[in-house]
Amino acid sequence: MFRTASITLSLCLTALPAVAETFSADVWADNWFELRVDGRQVAEDSVPITTERSFNAESFTFEAEPPFVLGLVAKDFKENDTGLEYIGTRRQQMGDGGVILQIRNASGQTEVVSNDNWQCLVIHTAPLDKSCESARDPVAGEGACGFDATDEPDGWDNAGFDASAWPSATVHTARAVDPKDGYDRISWDASAEFIWGPDLEQANTVLCRLEVG
Repeated sequence: MFRTASITLSLCLTALPAVAETFSADVWADNWFELRVDGRQVAEDSVPITTERSFNAESFTFEAEPPFVLGLVAKDFKENDTGLEYIGTRRQQMGDGGVILQIRNASGQTEVVSNDNWQCLVIHTAPLDKSCESARDPVAGEGACGFDATDEPDGWDNAGFDASAWPSATVHTARAVDPKDGYDRISWDASAEFIWGPDLEQANTVLCRLEVG
């Protein structure tokens, strides 16, 4: 009589570690930007926002493990909380912003473009009344030169953040943004669009986020 031994094999399956992928990005901003991946900075505009007419494009690579969250901080120059520039001169005016972005994978395929799939929150708006632009002595917070400013929400550029109340990015035409200096040297994907807050002039600091993958 033969006995059959029952042998139970336990297989321990270990999940393979996530593999970081290399992405290439192009960003043009008026006037300044910072790009983050899951809260980690991967690029910053090389031209200081205080540089007059700081319009330029940046091309760079970064590594990330999908899925991830892109966080884009975009700022238009302002001298102070009035939201104006060239204060006290004949050129005193509200500035205007705008940003366009595209990201390709290692194979050269476009993975991400700026469009209304992004969600954008304006955290600095000024002036609240556009007549501030012509004030002889504009003072932030007084008269037509009121402003609205808030801090960056904690964790806004990370996964798990509740952005359900954030509005979609506002898409603006190239004619409205009038891109200069560096924009034309980039071969832009046809689907990439200029985004910002609702008003190009009054929105001075914009936070934009997108969940990728």
